Amino acid sequence: MKLVCLIVVFYLTGIETVTPQTINSATRDSLITRRYLRNREYSDIYKENGDLSYISPRGELAGPVKYIINGRVTKTYMILAIPESPVAFAMVPDFTVKVIDEKSSGVRTPSLKLGGTLYFRLSKSISNYKYATLKFTHHSNGQDGEALNSNGTINTHDGNFSTNYLTVGYNSGRKTSAFNAVSYSLNHYGGFEWHKWFHYEKALKNDYGFTRVIYDFSLRRYVRQKENWRAEVGLNYAVNAMQNYNAFSIKKRLNVETSFNYSFPFMNNVFLMAAMGYYGEDPYNIYYRNKYSYFRLGVSSGL
Repeated sequence: MKLVCLIVVFYLTGIETVTPQTINSATRDSLITRRYLRNREYSDIYKENGDLSYISPRGELAGPVKYIINGRVTKTYMILAIPESPVAFAMVPDFTVKVIDEKSSGVRTPSLKLGGTLYFRLSKSISNYKYATLKFTHHSNGQDGEALNSNGTINTHDGNFSTNYLTVGYNSGRKTSAFNAVSYSLNHYGGFEWHKWFHYEKALKNDYGFTRVIYDFSLRRYVRQKENWRAEVGLNYAVNAMQNYNAFSIKKRLNVETSFNYSFPFMNNVFLMAAMGYYGEDPYNIYYRNKYSYFRLGVSSGL
């Protein structure tokens, strides 16, 4: 009699009977939810690992060209970020302008990069993330003059610079658990850049780093989920054949930069920036033959 009463009560109160089918359904729903949240959090990681934009008065100090101000604007626009899919796609514009310290304060040849990035999530973990990237980038300076002057020197006034390239990359990182509202993350990126499959300015042939090996590292500190500071080291090395440089011509082939970005509590996603580095090949388009060490101060920003 008691059993019959319990069954009647369960029926009247709408309590479902637990069966193997309902358990399987709940497990399946739980897995879908976890995958959904994982893919959504990885989209945030992709954006967070994008390069910082910056403004730098006087630009690259100690360089061969004197500037009034340098600025870089880059952002990751997540065009495809479906939570159900481990694959995502973003458009990534990257524009750098250097205002030359001269009478007209000319820009002459800005660096205009526009490309897209495919992201492939390789891990289920958020705290120990892993993902691969495939990027296509078009790089030009918006000029249509001859790249070389009649005497063979580079035309840095209105000379054309253009190249297109693929970059294959692998990203990994580890985020520590928050302790007293403070956490850290270690982030690594290794990549391989290749130009020769696509159109490029012919004057660059045998004189430009068309194939580069890339490695970037950063250590970041967070206070109450706000990024407090970021220390970065990035280097890349040209490994393709060049007419006047052998494989160990470090002064020509190596680009390296280390930077530190610090955000005070009253700043909203903005940092004070200090960077120093060396260009064996200036990445500022048609100025690629410049080789120099530099120091840069300014303000940087993330997402």
